[in-house]
Amino acid sequence: MTGEKIRVLVAKPGLDGHDRGAKVICRSLRDAGYEVIYTGLRRTPDEIVNAAVQEDVDVVGLSILSGAHNELFPKIMDLLKEKGADDIAVIAGGIIPDKDIPFLEKIGISKTFLPGSSTQEIADWIKKNVRKRP
Repeated sequence: MTGEKIRVLVAKPGLDGHDRGAKVICRSLRDAGYEVIYTGLRRTPDEIVNAAVQEDVDVVGLSILSGAHNELFPKIMDLLKEKGADDIAVIAGGIIPDKDIPFLEKIGISKTFLPGSSTQEIADWIKKNVRKRP
C-alpha cells in the first residue's frame, strides 16, 4: 500500500459479547497494512458512528453474532448519513442469514462476509474497493 494507510474501525454493535472473530480481523487487517481501531464490545450505534467520525475512518467493519443486524445496522447507516459521513464504506460480518443480505445492501452495507470468509478475502476486498476519504 502506498501513501497514507486506510483507516478501519471494527465495531461490535449491540449486546453481543463475543469478539474473538473481531479481534482476529483486527490483527489480520493490521498485518495487511491497514490502520485499525477497535471499539470493543457492546457499542451503541451512536458510539460507533461518533468513533468513526472522530477517527476519520475510511471503512467501518461491523461484526455481529446476536441476530440484531436488521435492527442495529439501519440505525448506524442513518446516523452516518445524518452526520454527513455516508461516504464511509460499511462492511459487515458474522452470523447473518443469506436472506438478509439484500436488505443490508439496500440500506448501504457495501459487503457482507459470512462465516468461512478468509481474513485475506476481507483485506483484499478493502484494498480493491475502499479509497482514502478526502
